[in-house]
Amino acid sequence: MTGRLRLVLASASPRRLDLLRQIGVEPDAVIAADADETVLPRELAAAYVERVARAKADAVAAGESGALVLAADTAVACGRRILPKAEDEATARKCLELMSGRAHRVYTGVVLAGPASERRTRVVESRVKVARLEAADIDAYLSSGEWRGKAGGYAIQGLFARHVSSIIGSYSNIVGLPLHETANLLKGAGWRPA
Repeated sequence: MTGRLRLVLASASPRRLDLLRQIGVEPDAVIAADADETVLPRELAAAYVERVARAKADAVAAGESGALVLAADTAVACGRRILPKAEDEATARKCLELMSGRAHRVYTGVVLAGPASERRTRVVESRVKVARLEAADIDAYLSSGEWRGKAGGYAIQGLFARHVSSIIGSYSNIVGLPLHETANLLKGAGWRPA
């Protein structure tokens, strides 16, 4: 490997791996990061995603000396409220009802941990406008099961796209990894594809 730094993706998300591959980035390893994702009292979404992404990067970097470790965390916020990852239908329904007919913001914190304990970070914000959802729209989406484990209870890259009337900012950020900013972090750290 001609002196190239190893790149480790600290994520269990298949979407993040797919996004990296879309821009020609193939990590040398993928390791799920264990980090506390509890929202702190009065914590705003931008600070939250940066803190959690940093914790994920640090957790994996501790066992990967000499590698670049890329970690990210994404959150959906309505106003100051950070919406949960939907693990049950009732939570997903509440999120969808809250977003119906209004705009919300999606934040992703990206952290690139280097071998000498340096940390490069970016927080990216995108704005998403959701059309007014009828009860039948919500029921149909919930029956798809696509919402499971998704921040805010939806996946923009799937069936829910039909309800998104506009986006301001990075689409890949909404999926879970802002590609432009991530590519720039890697370039700034001197990482190049094999």
